[in-house]
Amino acid sequence: QVNLVESGGGSVQAGESLTLSCVPSISTRGAFCMRWFRQAPGKEREGVARINADRSTTYTDSVKGRFTISIDNDKNTLYLQMDNLKPEDTAMYYCALGGARCDNYWGQGTQVTVSS
Repeated sequence: QVNLVESGGGSVQAGESLTLSCVPSISTRGAFCMRWFRQAPGKEREGVARINADRSTTYTDSVKGRFTISIDNDKNTLYLQMDNLKPEDTAMYYCALGGARCDNYWGQGTQVTVSS
């Protein structure tokens, strides 16, 4: 069993920034992918950003140019830097890792609320 703990959520105004953190119970130096998902009330969960085993990254179109996914192996932490936040970014954000879709193991989530 792998545990992941997210932190860094909060309430901000549109245009502001937040950085989410996710600490897994295994080393981030492993050859597996990690991913950030989000789910807003009444909406389906969507993948936001992904960092692959080769450390290449992909983003959903709505966050390209605003969000950055990264890993700090020395701190064993996955990050999601979110800049120029918009009200439509309001959601519960989850990190996940492992498996073909980077969703074998999940954290408990951290809430992000963006007001206009």
